Amino acid sequence: MYSRFGRFNTARGVARFAEGCGISTRTPIAAASLSKRCQSVSAVEMSENVKARIADKYREAQLGGGQARIDKQHKKHKLSARERLAVVCDPGTFVEYDMFVEHQCHLFGMDNPKNKYVGDGVVTGRGKVFGRTVYFFSQDFTVFGGSLSSAHASKICKIMDQAMLVGAPVVGLNDSGGARIQEGVESLAGYADIFQRNVMASGVIPQISLIMGPCAGGAVYSPAMTDFVFMVQDSSYMFITGPDVIKQVTYEDVTQEELGGSKTHTTISGCAHGAFENDVDGLNMLREFITYIPDSNKTTTPIIPCEDDPNRDVPFLNHVVPPDTTRAYDIVDVIKSSVDNREFFEIMPKYAENIVVGFARFNGRTVGIVANQPKIASGCLNIDASVKGARFVRFCDAFNIPLVTFVDVPGFLPGTDQEYNGIIRHGAKLLYAYAEATVPKITVITRKAYGGAYDVMSSKHLRGDINYAWPSAEVAVMGAKGAVQIIFRGSDDIHKAEEDYQRLFANPFPVATRGFVDDIIEPSATRRRICADLDVLAEKKLKNPWKKHGNIPL
Repeated sequence: MYSRFGRFNTARGVARFAEGCGISTRTPIAAASLSKRCQSVSAVEMSENVKARIADKYREAQLGGGQARIDKQHKKHKLSARERLAVVCDPGTFVEYDMFVEHQCHLFGMDNPKNKYVGDGVVTGRGKVFGRTVYFFSQDFTVFGGSLSSAHASKICKIMDQAMLVGAPVVGLNDSGGARIQEGVESLAGYADIFQRNVMASGVIPQISLIMGPCAGGAVYSPAMTDFVFMVQDSSYMFITGPDVIKQVTYEDVTQEELGGSKTHTTISGCAHGAFENDVDGLNMLREFITYIPDSNKTTTPIIPCEDDPNRDVPFLNHVVPPDTTRAYDIVDVIKSSVDNREFFEIMPKYAENIVVGFARFNGRTVGIVANQPKIASGCLNIDASVKGARFVRFCDAFNIPLVTFVDVPGFLPGTDQEYNGIIRHGAKLLYAYAEATVPKITVITRKAYGGAYDVMSSKHLRGDINYAWPSAEVAVMGAKGAVQIIFRGSDDIHKAEEDYQRLFANPFPVATRGFVDDIIEPSATRRRICADLDVLAEKKLKNPWKKHGNIPL
């Protein structure tokens, strides 16, 4: 008599129901009217059933792999996937996509209802960060260890596609054990789909990865192709092959933390740009970081209202460079004294410390800062510093962020280790990055600018827009002592020759008289001059010759 959804199957069923209720069905009109009323009632019932199922699925989605597994995450001082999104997004702004997606795998018992989880291990959508739209995916370790299935990958690809379509950053909160083995090649195809979108989005929208748990095997290559990779201390790690495989193949004993923890990647490998104490700290710092970057390559970073006077002089800078050229000083002091409110978001602070890169603001306008660090290796450029600087310069150029460069560099680091490992090729990366950059470029030579390193560090010859020298600047092929040993080889008075060389070159006049710097300025005026120059250069228009792409010396 009844169908699956509570409707009557036959006219006889309608009649029997009516008779039981004392309703006549002897006329065709009465019978038809009753049938419509019954259908209306059954439609309402069906609608209520659907709503109930939606509510059940919603509750399931909120719990991911279940409360017990969430509690296990909390014991490890880790937040759940949804809790992370609640921290990073402005309150009430997250809009979820594809909540009801489930995997379609039927092998190895995966078709068992117990192995079906709403959302399939990743939460995707968009939210606001300080009022700006950002797209997110947050992997859920409580569902199959956050492993990637075909459905999981499709959800990530969808939000990446939409982010490119509207021009908004993508942030990945990675917490995944890798490919879902039960799905075989479909899982691998899912990774490849994500990799392809990483490449298509590169230079179009900012891509940021925050590693908040395991990220192993092929999974590491998606973060590796994003613009910035951050990690959480003691709870996140990245590696291609784990400790067990390494022990079997190379007989090396190594822990997960030693192999791929945050300390390894922020100090040795350079695969990560920074590390944070815990989930909450990392997500709050991520919010701050996003304020320094634009939405896409077609926009600029919003100008933040600034109460720090752009015409403020900085007397401290007049005395920061020691009179003795062999003594070091901290270039970070120079940076913080010059920028708005002493706020400097340093990138890769513990890797290749002989060069400092990061974001700051001048009169509310975001800039990328690159600076040699005299405290470490006298500020020499080596392989790691060149690669670190080049990648940062190229990001800034891709996303319309002006570059401010502070120069104190005695040259490239000598030694067989550097030569054997390709300092020529790697040093050329930084040169290439500065030369191709079309964003506003302002350079301040604070002290030494020797040899080829002078050229590389955003010199006037690489289309520098405004180039300044402090009175302490020295621009030469090399230092006085080395130069006179070559020029005056065999001379009886090397000491006098060295004094003569210093008088000629240990000052800013050789570059100023040739127009290679635009002005010699008092250090205290540095902030004021840079703020004014950035206002003028905001309308800069410069294009490189058309090409499919350049061939940077990788």
